[in-house]
Amino acid sequence: MKSSFRHLSLIALASLFAIAPALAQQAKVITDKPEFDDILSPEFNGGKQEPFKPKEWLRVEAKLRLALSPAPKSSTADKLTVKWFVAIKNPDKAGDFLLLTRDVEHVNVPLDEDFYSSIYLSPASVRRITGSNRGAKAAVEFIGYEVLFNGTKIGENTHKGKAGWWNVASPRISRSETVPLLTKPETPFAAMWWDRYAEVATERR
Repeated sequence: MKSSFRHLSLIALASLFAIAPALAQQAKVITDKPEFDDILSPEFNGGKQEPFKPKEWLRVEAKLRLALSPAPKSSTADKLTVKWFVAIKNPDKAGDFLLLTRDVEHVNVPLDEDFYSSIYLSPASVRRITGSNRGAKAAVEFIGYEVLFNGTKIGENTHKGKAGWWNVASPRISRSETVPLLTKPETPFAAMWWDRYAEVATERR
């Protein structure tokens, strides 16, 4: 019994030393205001070409810069989460808004250099919001985001209004999952501008 207890104690002590550096690590992030624009579906060369007319996506992105102290030798953070909040005009009720949300988990995040986090609305979602294949940018009311490191918020920003507006209850804003926000790997832009964006964690099967 004493031997088993001693063994468990050693395991617990080893675990404590293993997580201590992570707990002691301090993170700071510089955040820019989010920007958004309408962009057309990309066209790729090679193989059989099928005729189609590119439609508009809504792209939302923000530039970030992360620092850790003490900094790891890899100059990289294992994980960083960006929580996005987008308020768009409710197509079914004038004067009201739908709040779209999406958590994006970035991995292998570079330290002390600029990188971008982004989310997208597909052409199908744009049509659902606007009733046409264009005009998603004009339907946007607010965009904000939070940055979390090890589950702790270390930064936030918004393109309009006061940061944190997404936490304020309002009868004019209702959460919606009908129109999904997509991560870059979930779009045809997945392989484009690769080094501009932080890598996004993907589910392994």
